[in-house]
Parts: sequence; structure tokens; C-alpha cells
Amino acid sequence: MIQQYQSILDAIVDGDDIVAPQCVQSALDAGLPPLEILHAGVVAGIARTGELWAANRYFLPDVILSVEAFKAAMAPLQPRLEAVSGGGAGRTFVLGVVHGDVHDLGKSLVAAMLQASGFRVVDLGINVPAEQFLAAVHEHRPAILGLGAYMTTTMLQMRDVISELERQGLRESLRVMVGGVPTSQEFAEEIGADAWGRDALDAAQKALQLVGG
Repeated sequence: MIQQYQSILDAIVDGDDIVAPQCVQSALDAGLPPLEILHAGVVAGIARTGELWAANRYFLPDVILSVEAFKAAMAPLQPRLEAVSGGGAGRTFVLGVVHGDVHDLGKSLVAAMLQASGFRVVDLGINVPAEQFLAAVHEHRPAILGLGAYMTTTMLQMRDVISELERQGLRESLRVMVGGVPTSQEFAEEIGADAWGRDALDAAQKALQLVGG
């Protein structure tokens, strides 16, 4: 691996939100392609954190630090990604984690993959109430709305959001994707979603299919 990419990966895994963006900026200054920096450095770093979490080698404080470093690393990179993708015109993707749920790692990885796929991503964050999702749909008129949940106690919030979209007459012109550990294809079909993302890569691929990309 190119050393600059390894440095970005290491900074994100270490949860260093000062060094991570500095390493990204150095890679950009060296003329490395933004998409390669994203995949080989930033996404690889947060994916490694996910592996350590799954292996019980990282705990919640470690993950939180890594997510903050990931976000910091994306700051200098995002304008370059938008320039490469043309700003994601016609491909706006609004996403967030539903109310009552504060798990950020999976959503952040999905957002990065969507940006790499040419979407303009509006990230509403975590613990997002239904009314905030609806307001964002009104404001941004996205092609796709993504709903994430990482606990069985919060996943039913997705059904409430979809029901409210239907009540307000917004559902026909909008595609809805769901994802997260407790969700499944069967659950997506049950609540009336258009697609289910098994993981970040799968979510990006299905999002492109939904918009005809």
C-alpha cells in the first residue's frame, strides 16, 4: 500500500482527528486521486475499525474516536469528490439513523461509499426524529432517503417514517432504502422500503440501481 494511504488508515484506526485530515491533505497535495484516497485510506480505515469492533478488540469509546477521525479526514476530501462526480447533480441522497439510535459507524461508511459513487449526500446524523427526515425531504428533494437502525428497539421507527411520507404525498417520487444490523430484505419489504443495504458497498450499488446508474 502507498504510504500516504497507510498513514490515513492508521490515523483513523487510532482515532486521531488531527493527524487524519493532515494525512489526507498531504495525499491530495501529492496529486493522489481523490477516489483512491477515499477507498484505500479513509474507507479502509473506518472498515478496519469495524473489524476490530466485531472482534471485540475495540469498544465503544474507540469506535467513537475513529468515527470522529473519519469525519475529520473527509473534510478536505469531500470538495474534491464532489468535483470528480460533478456535485452529484440529480443524485441527492439524504440519510440518517432513526430516533433513539446513536450508532454512527455504519452510517458514516455508507455516506463515504455513496459520495464515492457520485451522490450528493445530506447526512442528518444520529437520533433523527421522523419530522426531521420529512423536513429534509421537503428541503432537498432527494432521489433516495436512507434510514439506518442498529437496534431491534429502534428499527420500527423506519415504518413510521415511510408511513408519514405516504401521508404527506411524498412517497411516489422518492425511493427509500433501509439498512443496519437488525434489518433484512424481508423487513424492508414488510415496511414498504424500495431496497435494503446489506453493507456499505451493497447500499451504494443498490442506490445506483435505483437511480438508473
